[in-house]
Amino acid sequence: MAAQLLAVRCQNLTKTYDAGGQKVIALNQINLDIATGELMMLVGPSGCGKTTLISVIAGILDQDSGSCELFGENLQQLSSRDKLRFRAKNIGFVFQAFNLLPALTAVENVSVPLIINGMKRQAAEQKALSLLEQVGLGDRSKSMPSQLSGGQQQRVAIARALVHSPRLIVCDEPTSALDHKTGNTVMNLLKEVALQQDRALVIVTHDARIFEFADRIAEMDDGHIVSVQAQQRNQG
Repeated sequence: MAAQLLAVRCQNLTKTYDAGGQKVIALNQINLDIATGELMMLVGPSGCGKTTLISVIAGILDQDSGSCELFGENLQQLSSRDKLRFRAKNIGFVFQAFNLLPALTAVENVSVPLIINGMKRQAAEQKALSLLEQVGLGDRSKSMPSQLSGGQQQRVAIARALVHSPRLIVCDEPTSALDHKTGNTVMNLLKEVALQQDRALVIVTHDARIFEFADRIAEMDDGHIVSVQAQQRNQG
């Protein structure tokens, strides 16, 4: 059996913030590998560095030192334009605050990554509608974000992250606004779409209800990864 390729390789990552003249260490010598075909969850108390870590992995933040490679590419070595192109093609990000565009309908929000990558609007919206139907929002495709509940906005954000078939999907609390049944539906969709042999999924979560979906769970505290444990993924 061929060895699994690495989707993410973080080596000795550090990241600090200046908070009122005081240096706060958000990431402290982080080492983490994530294989293709893997669902990795990051857990730990608020403020321990989880969101900072996925922001560095996704190329949204630059680390102070160390390296982070995505599918063998070191994003810090790319120009701003090339980094933007790489992220647009290869990364889907589900933000905790959803970050939907308020002037666009649900289907238009979901189609944005496809249009950015050059797909014609009509084809992009057809594909976006198909994914909205998968997350149970086909009948709300023409609704504006302000007309949707928090849970519905969460599902639109997840559809948007998946629509362009990115190789890495990074999620910050993707089930936080969802009830248990809808959360399981979303996790099964994420697992089905994301966990192919050339893709990987990283989830920051406090939601113990979804731990069973993970392949491995990395626990963080005070900017460190304190343990990484294998988890038997739910097959249901």
